[in-house]
Amino acid sequence: MSDEFSETCPSSEKQKLLFKWAHTKEYCEKYDNIICDGAVRSGKTVIMAMSFIIWAMRYFDDCSFAICSKTASSCERNIISVITSSVDLNCYYSFSYNRTSHVLNVNSGEHHNRFYIFGGKDEASYMQIQGITLCGVMFDEAALMPRSFVEQAVARTLSEPNARLWFNCNPASPSHWLYREWIKDADGENRKRTLHLRFFMEDNPILTEKEIKKARTMYSGVFYSRYIKGEWVNADGLVYPMFSSSHITDVKPHGEYYISVDYGTANPCSMGLWCVGEGTAVRVAEYYHDSRISRIQKTDEEYCDALCALADGCDIKAVIVDPSAASFIEALRKRGRFRILPAKNKVLDGIRFVSSLLQSGKLKFDPSCKDIIREFGLYSWDESQERDSVIKQFDHAMDDMRYFCSTVLKTRANFGAKSKSKQHKHSSLGAWEV
Repeated sequence: MSDEFSETCPSSEKQKLLFKWAHTKEYCEKYDNIICDGAVRSGKTVIMAMSFIIWAMRYFDDCSFAICSKTASSCERNIISVITSSVDLNCYYSFSYNRTSHVLNVNSGEHHNRFYIFGGKDEASYMQIQGITLCGVMFDEAALMPRSFVEQAVARTLSEPNARLWFNCNPASPSHWLYREWIKDADGENRKRTLHLRFFMEDNPILTEKEIKKARTMYSGVFYSRYIKGEWVNADGLVYPMFSSSHITDVKPHGEYYISVDYGTANPCSMGLWCVGEGTAVRVAEYYHDSRISRIQKTDEEYCDALCALADGCDIKAVIVDPSAASFIEALRKRGRFRILPAKNKVLDGIRFVSSLLQSGKLKFDPSCKDIIREFGLYSWDESQERDSVIKQFDHAMDDMRYFCSTVLKTRANFGAKSKSKQHKHSSLGAWEV
C-alpha cells in the first residue's frame, strides 16, 4: 500500500523515501527510527503521519501507538484532522476519534489499532505516558518537547522488538539534546540506528517558485537559517537584526488604536500607543519611565494617569497588559475607561512573529518613539544559555511590542500566520503540508 501512495501522489524523492523506509529491506535492516528535520513548509509532517499510520496498520493488530505533539490540541489540529479527512486513507481505513480520551481508533477489515494522543508541553508531561506499552511513537515538533517526555515515550516501546520511532521538527540550537544525541551522528549506522532526512521547501512539490520566494522573505537572521535553510544554529547577536531606518515613519495611519504595557516598578515601565491600519501597524507614541535613572518610583495610580495621557484624543479599542501586573490592572480597571486584555506572553513564539512582521514591513515606528528605537539596537540573545533565551536587559519596550503583536495582530487577517493547509487538485495526500 505504501508503494501505491508514494507513486500515485505528487511526492518528492524524500517524501517517497519517507513513505517507503519502514517497508524496504535496504532500510529496515539498517534503521529502527527516522528523523525528518529542516525548513518550514517542506511537506514533512503530514506525509510522516500518513506513513506512520500505514506502517502500523500493515504490521500490527490490536496494538497501541502514540502520536505526540507540543499539545494534544495542536496534534488534533495539525495531524488527526488531516488523517481522518484524507480521501486516500479513507479508502483503506475507517477512523473514529474520541476527543475526551484522545484516542484514535483505526480499522482495516479485521485489523484494529489504537493511537493515543499526547501533549509534551512541559517537564510534568512525561507522567501522562507512564505505564503504557507502545509499538511505535511519532513525535511531531519533537524539538519543542521536554527531554523527559520524549525519553519516557521511547521507554514505552522497549519491550516491543519491532517498534519504530518517528520524529519531525524544525531546527533549534545545535546544543539541543535532540540534535546532539539523535541527529548529529544519525547519518550512517549509529547506536540509535536512525535515518536522518533533511527537508527543504523545494522537497514539497505542491509549492510554486513564487510561494517559496515569498516564504523566504518572511524570515531573517537565526530564523532564516533555521526555517528556510534548515540549519541547527545558535541564536546570537541582536534579536531583531532586520530593524532599520525603513521601519521609521512619520506617516499617521487611519485605524484602530491600542495601548500595550510592560509594567515595572523597580524595572522600567513601557507603554506603546499603536494604530492598526490596513496591513500596517504603527507605534505612534510611547511612554517610558525608568525609576533607576530618575530615582523616582511611581505608583500604580501615577502609571494609570500616564496611560490616560498617552490615550488622550484616541478611541482606545483595548489595553494589553501582562497578566502578572495584577495591582496595576486592578487600578486601571477601577478607572472604568478601558477594555483590558491579558497579554499573550510566549516569548519565543512572540519574537518569531514580531520578526516576520518587521521583515515584511508591516510594523512601523514614529520617530518620536525613541526608547523602543534605542532598545532595538541593544536587545540581544543570551549566548551563554543552552536554550534560546534573551538577555533580560533593554527589553521593556521590546516586551510591550511583543504583547501587542501576539495578542492583537496575530489574530487579524492581514497580520496573522497563513493557514498551514493547501489544497491540491489531484490527491488529499498532496492537499496538506505543515
